[in-house]
Amino acid sequence: MKQSLQLKFSQNLALTPQLQQSIKLLQLSSQELNQELESLLQANPLLERIDGPDGAAEISESYSPAPDAAVSAPASEAPAPASEELPRIDEFGGGDDYYESFQGGSRWEEGGANSEDDNDFSFQEAANLTLREHLLSQIKLLPLSERDQTLAMVLVDAINDDGYLEQSLEELAELLPEELEIDPLELETALKHIQNLDPPGIGARNLAECLTLQLRALPAETPFVELAIKVAEQHLPLLASRDYTRLRKLLHCDDDVLKSVQQLVTQLNPRPGGEFSHITSDHYIQHEIVVKKIKGIWVASLNDEVVPKLRINQLYAGILKRNRDSSSQYLMSQMQEAKWMIKNIQQRFSTILRVSQAIVDRQRNFFEHGEVAMRPLVLREIADELGLHESTVSRVTTRKHMLTPRGVYELKYFFGSHVATESGGACSATAIRALIKQMVSEENPKKPLSDNQITDILSKQGIVVARRTIAKYRESLQIPAANQRKSL
Repeated sequence: MKQSLQLKFSQNLALTPQLQQSIKLLQLSSQELNQELESLLQANPLLERIDGPDGAAEISESYSPAPDAAVSAPASEAPAPASEELPRIDEFGGGDDYYESFQGGSRWEEGGANSEDDNDFSFQEAANLTLREHLLSQIKLLPLSERDQTLAMVLVDAINDDGYLEQSLEELAELLPEELEIDPLELETALKHIQNLDPPGIGARNLAECLTLQLRALPAETPFVELAIKVAEQHLPLLASRDYTRLRKLLHCDDDVLKSVQQLVTQLNPRPGGEFSHITSDHYIQHEIVVKKIKGIWVASLNDEVVPKLRINQLYAGILKRNRDSSSQYLMSQMQEAKWMIKNIQQRFSTILRVSQAIVDRQRNFFEHGEVAMRPLVLREIADELGLHESTVSRVTTRKHMLTPRGVYELKYFFGSHVATESGGACSATAIRALIKQMVSEENPKKPLSDNQITDILSKQGIVVARRTIAKYRESLQIPAANQRKSL
């Protein structure tokens, strides 16, 4: 075989450690970034975090956003707590339909019948005690024998955070030591004592029993309370499905009486233990971007509170300057890693700011008029304008948040599909959802709008949307179907 030399030119994409770190930092949320930094600070003595005005100056010396991006400005706004929806009570004999009927309010919520005094002791107590502690403190005051108190405490431990007894009395009796010879009837008696404690409805085994206990705790002279108890015990599915015709026949009443009964039942609390479920403040949405209107222009700026203040440790840097022999190789590698980290963090926030400002420029109508003015937007539009890859924009907009005069939004929120209009334009899916929500809020509760009617109304406005699309958007907004929204 004849040997020969040949020259070949080829292009290869190599992910250097610095590039890999840059990609990793870009996709982290602020909380995850801080966790990552803490581990790096412990592992690398050359990197240190500083606080105060000096720290802000340290990192901003080499930080210069793109010319078209807004200049970073400190933001003093506190992090906004994330909204959480209450879980549905499917496991309590109800279901989504049941819960929808009773989620409108409760006697222990603001605006309820028992919320006249904002400084009511029960609210202060709930803020300081767990549900278990609250129940045990009441049990100790009851004139019970030691055996009965012990059984009551056993039942309290079986009550979940919503206030329901999860296990049957027979199962609990089997779990107790045989030598105690516990009869389920004894547990039934102990449960009756618990069900007479505060809050009303505690210790119920299903939703019907929970609501019935609360109704029986009302004054006997409460209008229509007996009819309400009958509905809670026997006809909850009919009330949940708004089958008012059958309810009127079963209760032998007219519309006015049925409406009073409905209001009496729906003001009850389906989660009597919920007020004792302490929602801690350790889960916050920390916004990276603040949007403000400055001289008629919507401007995005960095939230300085989330930008880590990092610098090179001057003591070790001085050692490296004086000693550059083989013994300092470890410190030199740590120095390089520290420089990479500082540069990559600067690049991370610079990219977030550029993408955010581009989003604000396109969605300025949203900031002026709300969701109904949201325009269709896809990742590629921002990527093409800023000269970034689409995957980079996706990483930037995931789990990064923007504080606006209308609330806190994830950057991803401003992107969405579009629906064609008769004029040949496009309407954002977010805007259509906002229109659906607006129409439902203004509808006649006695004759709620069906999906077909909403489709026709949008069609008259030049927005062509299929009925199944309207149904999908309505369900995403957690708006029940028309027959579920009907009221007297």
